[in-house]
Amino acid sequence: MSEPPSASAVDSPTTTDSAAATEPDRDSSTDTAAERPIDGPPALVVDGVSKRFGSGEGSVLAVDDVSLTVERGSIVGLLGPNGAGKTTLIKCALGVVLPDTGSVRVFGVDIGGSGHRAAYANVDAMLEGARNDYWRLTVRENLRYFATIRGIDPDSVADRHDRLLERLELVDKADTAVRDLSRGMKQKVSLASVLAGGAELVFLDEPTLGLDVESSRTLRRELRRLAVEEGLTIVVSSHDMAVIEDVCDRVVMMADGRIVADDTVSALLSGADRDAVRVTSPDIDDDVLAALRDRFEVRSVAVEGDRTSVEVAAAGDDLYALMDALRAAGVTIGDVRTVQPDLEEVFVDVTGMEVDVSQGVDDGGRSS
Repeated sequence: MSEPPSASAVDSPTTTDSAAATEPDRDSSTDTAAERPIDGPPALVVDGVSKRFGSGEGSVLAVDDVSLTVERGSIVGLLGPNGAGKTTLIKCALGVVLPDTGSVRVFGVDIGGSGHRAAYANVDAMLEGARNDYWRLTVRENLRYFATIRGIDPDSVADRHDRLLERLELVDKADTAVRDLSRGMKQKVSLASVLAGGAELVFLDEPTLGLDVESSRTLRRELRRLAVEEGLTIVVSSHDMAVIEDVCDRVVMMADGRIVADDTVSALLSGADRDAVRVTSPDIDDDVLAALRDRFEVRSVAVEGDRTSVEVAAAGDDLYALMDALRAAGVTIGDVRTVQPDLEEVFVDVTGMEVDVSQGVDDGGRSS
């Protein structure tokens, strides 16, 4: 048997695989970070950080003068298309990549100073595309191993490991070698390994890749619980908008290496100017659609059997005008519903970019 990896979880982050679709499942009654203040300096302060890869004309500015603060006990989401700078920013925060300018403080300690090792004693990470689970060990052995390399007696946190196994639905696989698990199970083991040592700040890059819908919901519930009940601070980067919208107190959107939006999920959604209505009727034909397109922004048309649904951007007075236009065209409305913007639509509005959910890691070649 080969030897297990000897680096800490920050030095050799955990692997993730595949992709999974998820659906929002957030409990609207869950506390936010503002409602559960925790004493002490912020978990993370990034101040004016920039990072360029390469030199000369071929260089790439991956992170451009980024500043943000992450309070203790909060869950902050990082959103951005490939190449936006998310992964490079996380690696700068972890000390894996040294920024060219700016500073990073973890629990009040400047990572550029002599006390950086002490600062990272309470930090762990799961970065997509890297691996630190030891696949020849069982699930439980992995948890004990990663607690040990953090300097923690694994017997002292055995109860914590049992809770993680139960809450992440890994109890039946606790004594199974990780290499014999499905991709989704391996992903949950990766998360459990990150949490095994009791870190107070964790970075999760694409944590739901490889999970089915129910497993993703289980993981999201556990993240919310850890933040609310145990004060865990989480920075999560994902292409899955449902994950960000579901678990995060706050969303930081990045494009071209810069922060382009930073607010709560509810504020971002309420500020979006994308209200629309979806009208369904058997009377909507090509002539009606042409008339609607002359006066309104028609976003989509769908035909199902003898019924046509049309989504039209309309709010306030435009909504009344739309109803009048349909009445004048002799359209009998079978169904009408408001269509609220989701986080992906807000992101497209803010950045002008589409999020490619098939791509796991941001930054492409920037961080290599």
